[in-house]
Amino acid sequence: MTTALEPRTGPAWRRSPEETQALRRAGNWARRAPLLPALIFLIIVTQLPFVVTLIISFMNWNAYYPDERGFAGIDNFRRVLTDVNTRDSIITTIKLTVSVVLVSLVLGLLIALLLDRAFRGRGVVRTMMITPFLIVPVAAALVWKHALYNPEYGLFNGVLTWIFGQNAPQPDWISTMPLTAIVASLVWQWTPFMMLIILAGLQSKPLDVIEAAKIDGCSGWQIFRHMTLPHLRQYLELGALLGSIYIVQNFDAVFTITSGGLGTANLPYTIYQTFYNAQDYGRASAAGVVVVIGTILIATLALRTVSSLFREEGAR
Repeated sequence: MTTALEPRTGPAWRRSPEETQALRRAGNWARRAPLLPALIFLIIVTQLPFVVTLIISFMNWNAYYPDERGFAGIDNFRRVLTDVNTRDSIITTIKLTVSVVLVSLVLGLLIALLLDRAFRGRGVVRTMMITPFLIVPVAAALVWKHALYNPEYGLFNGVLTWIFGQNAPQPDWISTMPLTAIVASLVWQWTPFMMLIILAGLQSKPLDVIEAAKIDGCSGWQIFRHMTLPHLRQYLELGALLGSIYIVQNFDAVFTITSGGLGTANLPYTIYQTFYNAQDYGRASAAGVVVVIGTILIATLALRTVSSLFREEGAR
C-alpha cells in the first residue's frame, strides 16, 4: 500500500507511448498557439498579394482593352524577357546594384576601421554616421536633387564658385551623369548600413590573437590583410547580399531624381510605368514576379551566410 508521499513509479503509473506523444503534441500546440494570429496576419499581408500577382501574371489583362481579358500562359513572361526596354531596365538595375553595393562596402569598411579605434566622442560620431540611413528615402533623394545637384543654387556648384570664382563651371549634374547621380545618393544612404555590419564584425575579432601577432612583429597591414580581412569576409558578404536585396527593389531615388529618364529606368520603375501608364496589369505582374524570384535567390544566399556566421560564433 502506497502513501500520497511515495513516488508513483510502479507499472500502473507509466504512460504509454501514445499518451506521451499526445501530451507532446498538446505541449507543442500550447507553445505555438499564441503565434497563430501573427502568422495568419503575415500570410494575409504578404502571401495573398503575391498569389494574386502570380495569377494576374498569367493573364492578358490590359485596362485599355477590357474585352480581351483572358488566360495568356507564359506570354507575359516572354514579353518581359524579350522587350528591349525591359532588358535595358534589367541591365540598369544590375549596374545600379553592383555600383552602390561595391562603393558602399569599400567606404563602410574604411569608416568602420576608423570608428573601431578608441577616441573621444566616438559614440557621438557613430550616431551621426548612422543618420543618413535613417532618413526617409524620398526625402534623401529630394535633398540630393534640389539641395546638392541643382545647377543654380545647389551646394556642389556653389562650392565650385567659391573655389574658382564667378567663372567656375556650373554643370547640370543630373543631365550630364544621371546614373552616377543616383548611385551617389544611394551610396550616401547605404554606407552607414554597411559600416554597422562591418563594425560589428570588427568588434568580434579575436584581440588576443592580434596582440600575439603584434608581439611577433607583424605590421598593421599584415594584420589587416591576413587576420582582420579574412575575419570580416562573411560580414562583407552579408552586407553585400542584404544591400543587394533592397537596392534591387529601389524605386524612390530613380523616381525622384530622374523620373526614369536619361537611361536610368530600373526594373521597379519600368514595372511602375507598365502598370500605371500602359495599364498592362498582366505584364507588370510578370515583371514583378521576376523581381521577386531574383530577390528570393539573393535572400537565400543571405540566409546561408547568416547561418554560417551563427555557427561560427556558437563554436567559439
